[in-house]
Amino acid sequence: MFVAKVTGSLVSTQKVDSMKGFKLLIVEPYRIEAKDRKSIVTTGRTFVAVDTLGAGIGDFVILTQGSSARLTPETKTLPIDAVVVGIVDKVQVDEGTVYSRD
Repeated sequence: MFVAKVTGSLVSTQKVDSMKGFKLLIVEPYRIEAKDRKSIVTTGRTFVAVDTLGAGIGDFVILTQGSSARLTPETKTLPIDAVVVGIVDKVQVDEGTVYSRD
């Protein structure tokens, strides 16, 4: 699992039947800044992920990839590689908060 920021959405009117009705998000993975460990920074990559929780642009989410993405009840029959499994409220590293949804 990893933390990613929702940066956009993707609309596809033509897709396999099992994917109809699922919201697709553009997500950008983040990591702890290595030098001071007081902030999170983008990795510079982007993914398309299925959203079953209702995340929105600007939200930080917990993402899982690969075969693990198909282990939720909602995604077990989908041909996917990434799924949002949580919406982040707070990220704490060492003794400091590096992100808070508030």
